[in-house]
Amino acid sequence: MLPKAWRWLDSYAQAKERLVIGLISGTSADGVDATLVRLMGDEPNRVETLAFVTLPYPPALCDAVLCLSHNGDVETLCWLNFALGEVFADAAFAVVKAAGVPMTKVHLIGSHGQTVRHLPLKGQGGKGTGHRKWRRKVGTLQIGEPSVIAMRTGVPVVSNFRAKDMAVGGQGAPLVPLVDWLLLRHPSQNRVALNIGGIANVTVLPANASPERVFAFDTGPGNMLIDGAVRHFSGGRQTFDRNGQWARRGQVCPSFLRWLMRHPYFRRPPPKSTGREMFGAAFLQRVLAKAEAFSLQPADVVATLTAFTAASITFALQRFVLPPMGRLDELIVSGGGANNPVLMAMLAERLPQVVIRFSDELGLKRDAKEAVAFAVLAHRTVMGLTGNLPSATGAQMSVILGSLTLP
Repeated sequence: MLPKAWRWLDSYAQAKERLVIGLISGTSADGVDATLVRLMGDEPNRVETLAFVTLPYPPALCDAVLCLSHNGDVETLCWLNFALGEVFADAAFAVVKAAGVPMTKVHLIGSHGQTVRHLPLKGQGGKGTGHRKWRRKVGTLQIGEPSVIAMRTGVPVVSNFRAKDMAVGGQGAPLVPLVDWLLLRHPSQNRVALNIGGIANVTVLPANASPERVFAFDTGPGNMLIDGAVRHFSGGRQTFDRNGQWARRGQVCPSFLRWLMRHPYFRRPPPKSTGREMFGAAFLQRVLAKAEAFSLQPADVVATLTAFTAASITFALQRFVLPPMGRLDELIVSGGGANNPVLMAMLAERLPQVVIRFSDELGLKRDAKEAVAFAVLAHRTVMGLTGNLPSATGAQMSVILGSLTLP
């Protein structure tokens, strides 16, 4: 008789459809996005979103994550890993409740976890050999203990998605492009999938593209600096610019914007990825000090940072996407930034020839897309299918991502 674990894997592989939960907390570190999807087919061939919820972090937990990401200690890392595991498990229960589905019907959970440090390799992963590789300061760490999630829910969990891509020379991000290719490619339209979370990233989907023609990269800050500035100026009473209210009241400062756009990250060619280690608390302090030197009002700072996100995205498209693609027909936008009408208007003004659509129009809720992606990637892991695109991450090969934790 097959061991229990193998029986479960065989049962999962033979099923015609599966219910899978996707969990992620992004670089904004403000809560857990959770989605429940029905997956049909092995690739999968069809994805149906049944429910989506966001479970906010308690303020003390949010502060602990942000402090740890900036300059934390090992003891905090240890207990926060387990504490976030509990919150991620709570989010899983919240989303099945929203769907009206008992947890016992769920086949699998994919948990990206909470990134606390991401140190991608600069340059090619194949350079250097043997014992000298330890000298490279390369690594990634996502917390939210999968054992806690598995034992609380009774459902197998796939986690630690980024590490194997980095082990074969990749950036470990972005990982969503494979899912973008599965769900958003078009036979005749050149598309770019833009996700504006804490960090903004793009997936380039040429018309009728094979996976090898898809490429992707982080363009720079999405909501991260905007959120940080609003949190600073409101004394923590507000955590993001709801409906672009702050930006709408302010004026963009061209000199400040030019200073922001001089950051060297923007001119670095793909593959590339970034996060809080580059555009987090330390950079925000520099930004606020520079804004004070320009004598800007709080609303002007938020307006300029919103323009900065739009400008850095546009620069990335013009510098790295349009030359090889030739033309861009549609920009498919998702993520929290899609809910900011001021930011969206700035993008539309900078890209007048491009049709801008929300991913909702294509059956993929804008707030849920990344959580859906990690449900799909978890499924592919269990099915023995690769989850990264070397053309997006710079890895030497396609690999099966993640680690499986059984309850």
